[in-house]
Amino acid sequence: MENFKLTEQDRATLQSKVTTKLRDLILKGEFQMGDRLTQEEWAQKLGVSRMPLREALRQLEVEGLVRIEPRKGAIVTPISIEDIEEIYQLRQMLEGEVVVQSLPYLEEEDIKELEYLYEKMLHLKSSERDMHEYVILNKEFHQIIIEACPWRRIKSFIHTLWKGIPPNTPSLLANHLPESHDEHRLMLKYIKEKDAMKLREVTEKHIRRTKENLIKMIQKN
Repeated sequence: MENFKLTEQDRATLQSKVTTKLRDLILKGEFQMGDRLTQEEWAQKLGVSRMPLREALRQLEVEGLVRIEPRKGAIVTPISIEDIEEIYQLRQMLEGEVVVQSLPYLEEEDIKELEYLYEKMLHLKSSERDMHEYVILNKEFHQIIIEACPWRRIKSFIHTLWKGIPPNTPSLLANHLPESHDEHRLMLKYIKEKDAMKLREVTEKHIRRTKENLIKMIQKN
């Protein structure tokens, strides 16, 4: 394995950096099902204290990538293609509907914020630092649209799905930024034009493409 030690610059957001590093390693096939991630070993490898590592492992447990067992520590449970299929098929169905329901409730202030987030994402590169920011901006972009929906149950279902892998997929698929930029641009365009059907179509395409690229990445690794 490579040298995983984080630089001083990386340590600005330790927990997030540690989580991202371990998530990438798990999803890219560096570990086998059942491998143990001991806090002492990985704190040393990453050059951090045990506290951010412990918090990172808890986050990965929420995402379903590790299972924390008493006296055993964190056990790797890599996400499967079937998991990706389920999560993203549900997202495609639910978010395709939620954008239609949200559209009449998106105000001018929301649209300006979406434009601001889109412009910030557009100028980011595929470096690790930029992708960390992109993950945050991308989530904010989608959450503005989702939160405008008056249907509280569908929002609850979507928030559950977003607790796992979806918010972090941009960092795993950095090579696909141009496609994401174009889809975000179209989403903004159709929001401004109040075209619900085209907004649904591009939202579903956005989620479906991400699913297909994630599956390709897992199969490759």
